[in-house]
Amino acid sequence: MTLSDAVLVKEVLDGSKDAYAELVRRYERPARAVAMHVLGNYHAAEDAAQEAFVKAYQQLGRLNRADAFGPWLMMIVRRCALDVADRKKPETSLDAAGQLPAHQQNGHLDETKQQLLKCLMQLGESERQVVMLRYFGGHTVRELAHITGRSVGTVTKQLSRAHQNLRNQIKE
Repeated sequence: MTLSDAVLVKEVLDGSKDAYAELVRRYERPARAVAMHVLGNYHAAEDAAQEAFVKAYQQLGRLNRADAFGPWLMMIVRRCALDVADRKKPETSLDAAGQLPAHQQNGHLDETKQQLLKCLMQLGESERQVVMLRYFGGHTVRELAHITGRSVGTVTKQLSRAHQNLRNQIKE
C-alpha cells in the first residue's frame, strides 16, 4: 500500500530517513521537470532539483499542511531553479557517453519536448500535480488519489481535464 504524503511527512518529522527517501523517489522526476522548464538544461535542472530536496528536508518542520508536500516542494524547486539561472555562467558541456533519456546529449530538451513542458506548466496547480505524478512519477490513479488525499473520481476528472487542456494548447 502506498502511503500518503501526509503520513510520510509525519514519519520524516519523527526521524525516518526512509520516509524522506520515498518522498524523493515519488517527486524526483516532477521536480526535475519543473526545474527543466525554468532552466532548459537537464544537468542544471538535476542540480536545482537536488538542492530543492535538501532545502525541503531542512525546512520540513515549517510545512503547515503535510498533505501539501508536493505543491510546496515544487515551489521550492522553482525558486532553486531561478537561483541557479541567476548564478549560471556559460558552460562547456561534456558529451555523455550514451544518449540521455528525454533530452539531447547537450542536456537540452528538443523543441517538441520544450513545448510540451511549457504547456504542462500552464496547467492549474492540481492538474499539473496529478499529471506530473502520473507520467513522470509512474503512479496509478489509485496511488495518486491516496498521495493527494483526493478521491479516485476527482483524480480521474483532473487528469481528463488536464489532457483536454494540453490538447487545446498544442492545437494553438
